[in-house]
Amino acid sequence: MQQLSILLLILALCVNAANSLNCRCFPGDSCWPSSQEWTDLNTTLGGKLISTVPLGSVCHTRGDSSAYNEHACAKLIADWRFPATHYKSCTSPMASWFSNFSCDPFMPRDSPCTVSALQRYTVNVSSVEDVQTTLRFAREHNIRLVIRNTGHDYLGKSTAPGGLALWMHHLKDTEYLLDYTSDSYHGPALRLGAGIQGFDGMAAAHAQKMVIMAGNCESVGIAGGYSQGGGHGQLASRFGLAADQVLEWEVVTAAGQHLIASPEKYSDLFWALSGGGGGIFAVVMSVTVKAHPEVSTASAILTFSGAFVAADTFWNIVRNFVVGITPMVDAGAVAIWAVIGKTFSLTPISWPGGTVEQLHNGLESTLVLLNQSNIKYAYHIQQFPTFWDSYAAMNPHSNITEAQVGGRLMPRSVLDSDTTRLFTALREITEMGVVVSGVSLNVSRSPEPFNAVHPAWRDAAISVVLGTAYNYTNRQEDVRCQSLMTDVLIPRLTTISPDSGAYLNEADWKQPNWQSTFYGSHYPALEEIKLKFDPDHMFYARTAVGSESWVEESDGRLCQV
Repeated sequence: MQQLSILLLILALCVNAANSLNCRCFPGDSCWPSSQEWTDLNTTLGGKLISTVPLGSVCHTRGDSSAYNEHACAKLIADWRFPATHYKSCTSPMASWFSNFSCDPFMPRDSPCTVSALQRYTVNVSSVEDVQTTLRFAREHNIRLVIRNTGHDYLGKSTAPGGLALWMHHLKDTEYLLDYTSDSYHGPALRLGAGIQGFDGMAAAHAQKMVIMAGNCESVGIAGGYSQGGGHGQLASRFGLAADQVLEWEVVTAAGQHLIASPEKYSDLFWALSGGGGGIFAVVMSVTVKAHPEVSTASAILTFSGAFVAADTFWNIVRNFVVGITPMVDAGAVAIWAVIGKTFSLTPISWPGGTVEQLHNGLESTLVLLNQSNIKYAYHIQQFPTFWDSYAAMNPHSNITEAQVGGRLMPRSVLDSDTTRLFTALREITEMGVVVSGVSLNVSRSPEPFNAVHPAWRDAAISVVLGTAYNYTNRQEDVRCQSLMTDVLIPRLTTISPDSGAYLNEADWKQPNWQSTFYGSHYPALEEIKLKFDPDHMFYARTAVGSESWVEESDGRLCQV
């Protein structure tokens, strides 16, 4: 009996040893740093280490992290859908799926509040040294590391259960460079700290009578997953994707090296960072992007309902709109549109460099059909002296997306010659209660920019994003809706566009064959660069380059395959 106990003990030690070698160290493991070691790290960082307290703790009376406060809970629920609620936090993901109901303010207050779905600690980064210190600590203790700015993230890439986060949000420096010069570019540029959001960057550019690429959602960070993943917006048809604007990246590598990656130096790293996905190749401290002179902009919004007409009539008008704006899109316009049930909304179409007359002429066929069908509509069109003025007046403030998303880049060839199949599919999808949204744009460029943006972008006419409902209190229903996205909806669009791909920032996090779908033919080269600059896989994110070498266990523990 004693021999059996010894054998079992040896076996248990072997299993623990194997786990420590093959998995990142997890809270509760013997390898997890002691309280004193965390205190020492905080001292080294000058008090910048933050212990995680979930936002929802004020709504719960049970659990290790509960701190019930009726007034604070009511305010949190009222503010939950505002992006600022989450981007001012160092832990809260805007896509609630990745909180895994662990401390949800919408759940009963006696349901337990735990930190199990979130990182345990966060470093509020203010310097290169902070990043280097954190990297050393994470490597020494084999802890899962994640990079976070705002939490705008549909795929859970900035969430790390049981891990340690680098919070880049307060790196807010900007610098205008009147005469940036390199072998590949000569002109004005703007250097942006890693924490700069769209509204920060556009304001800094506007102060110089310039514009830069930023997202349609004004609170999205520019230097993070947005530009590193491609990045579209209302200036995309005129200037290209956000990744196309990048002139250089200031980074800290996994080895702790502080360097500048540009087309001339560390060109492979520059290429990978510019479109190959965020948070996976290095820690970005700042990005330098092209700045463009301000431009007069025509913009319009349009809303109408098909509730009182035949579905065929409604969808014929939607189809006419999407196909009919193609010449304007080719000339520099971008349209953001959506169909929710039987309602169509355009919010907005922007044409930098276009006139009201040109824009109205391009929309006239849609307006004629609406009038002929006796459909009431709300329509406003206006000329603005600058893009900044147009964006401020016509772009609605974006709240967090309460949906589970999936996406597909729809090629121009489909819009030109296969529109019946496309709009039949979109109609059937909306009839299943799913939101259909589209960004109509043209980011083809000749010659193509030197970056890792999925080649399918250059032939894309629409970035289609679908949204299924998210239920804050019913996980089973959320799983059903997520499965619908993966198993039914996205395959339907893929059948129409088999050789295309998806925008890796607005896609299904359970997308099969994500390597080819998100990265296309660039994936093998991206893998090589990942191994060159991060051979030990310090940086991990779901569906990111190299992530197939790892698996998340049910408790969030990250283990090698």
